[in-house]
Amino acid sequence: MEKLTWQKKVVNECLSGDKRICLAISEPNAGSDVANLQTVAIKSECGKFYYVSGIKKWITNGTFADYFVTAVRTGSSSIGGISLMLIERSEGVETKLMKTTYGSSAGTAYVIFENVKVPVENLLGEENGGFQCIMANFNHERWFIVCLMSATSRVVIEECFKWSMQRKVFGKRLMDQPVIRQKFAGMIAQAEALQYWLEMITYQMGVMEPSQQFFQLGGPIALMKMFSTRVTYYINDNACQIFGGRSITSTGMGKYIEQFQKSIKYGAILGGSEEVMGDLGIRLAARSFPSTSKL
Repeated sequence: MEKLTWQKKVVNECLSGDKRICLAISEPNAGSDVANLQTVAIKSECGKFYYVSGIKKWITNGTFADYFVTAVRTGSSSIGGISLMLIERSEGVETKLMKTTYGSSAGTAYVIFENVKVPVENLLGEENGGFQCIMANFNHERWFIVCLMSATSRVVIEECFKWSMQRKVFGKRLMDQPVIRQKFAGMIAQAEALQYWLEMITYQMGVMEPSQQFFQLGGPIALMKMFSTRVTYYINDNACQIFGGRSITSTGMGKYIEQFQKSIKYGAILGGSEEVMGDLGIRLAARSFPSTSKL
């Protein structure tokens, strides 16, 4: 089947809901360090197929997926030896559900590829050119994670506000206590800063050419993602103090706070850990800074 034909077929099937697809990048020994992945794809002697072997881990939707957009090593041990290809669930593909804090509905999976036969037409982009595709996709994934962090943070602040207006302690509403108002000041200031940063990046993503986005927005998006999870920690800590015991109860008026606590750490890990995001953002900034600059 010609490449354009199968690509159209897969896109239509997934958008219609007839089939499911997932992104298979992370491995037991390669999470944020994508360049260290060890799943290999060896081309057949006839040149018509790749044979893929390796393990992927923490693959969202992998349990239910019919297609796996998979990062594999087709060349050297550096980032220049990584390719991206579409692997259909077939003989040699095995998935195992991984139970996580946020539940099984995400279908997080341990995926085993054992000598899976993949047509060369299923290569996405150029052979050994997959790392650039992965990085370009990460910008959008990280942007999406920030959207979630910002939205849920604002919901939590709203819940805290409503609770503070009705809860009475020591003869006054919580909102009448100066210490509580200071907590709100800090939470709202950080949430608004994150929202404004997100809106600025979103605008730039809308007006920049994709090739320009890759070089100009990779660093800012990485730093924004790191900042977003720092903000959620701060908001979560204050929300727990405002709700007290209700913040650790999965039902009732504090249930959203309890759910927030269980989910915020994922934002600091998925799509690139906080530490990697901070380092990436500064490395990219330093790379574009004139090396001859002096005070």
